[in-house]
Amino acid sequence: MRDDEFELYDLAVVVEAIEGHCTCSMTVGDTVYVRGGKISLPDGADFCLYALQSVIPLIPARQRRCHPADWMETDTRATCPDPACRLIMRIDRVGRRVLRHDDVSPIPWEE
Repeated sequence: MRDDEFELYDLAVVVEAIEGHCTCSMTVGDTVYVRGGKISLPDGADFCLYALQSVIPLIPARQRRCHPADWMETDTRATCPDPACRLIMRIDRVGRRVLRHDDVSPIPWEE
């Protein structure tokens, strides 16, 4: 790998369980993908914005390799903020990609 390259994991945020009443019509298995700095959904799919907002702060850490004892390596679940919904999501690492600094930052790379 070159000095200006780094690896990020591609992620899948998957609805693992719904233990309450979800008013956003989510179902177990619904998935949103994170690849680099972009999110995507399967054609015709949607994903609850309120559930997604609860995992967004975790995304940058899950995209990076952490120390094996770091909790970000083992704790992969988050819940929807609606207490009546009790939707549980799992953040899976599904692949890796190599990115170059200057492709993702307006500030030029300097060694």
